[in-house]
Amino acid sequence: MKTIITTIALFVTLLMNAQEASHSLTITVPNATKDAGKMVFALNTASTFMKAEPIQSAEVEIKDGVATVTFENVEAGEYAVIVLHDMNGNRKMDFKDGMPAEHYATSGTTSFGPPNWGDAKFKLDESTELSIRL
Repeated sequence: MKTIITTIALFVTLLMNAQEASHSLTITVPNATKDAGKMVFALNTASTFMKAEPIQSAEVEIKDGVATVTFENVEAGEYAVIVLHDMNGNRKMDFKDGMPAEHYATSGTTSFGPPNWGDAKFKLDESTELSIRL
């Protein structure tokens, strides 16, 4: 009986710690110029940023120029978000004369040229809400 109680107590402790280790990340884009198309969000680590599939992604409808997504069960760590206003639904950045033809942004500071990890990264250690302007 003592072993069963100890096992249950250990399980409950592990479960509570696991729940505390994961967070939610809510991202809002408040300034889409049109409601057409979808807003595509990509949550990345240093190893996936501009190199591989993001660790989580989502595409959402835009209503009145605003798009919001929430990523659940995100472990504490460093991340960067890339957002694309995908006007034609092809889930990729389109270019015209070598320049982006669709609006995009990243978490962190914005600079000219391709996004980079150093400017886009942020630390997540609690459930967080971000606003990213295109």
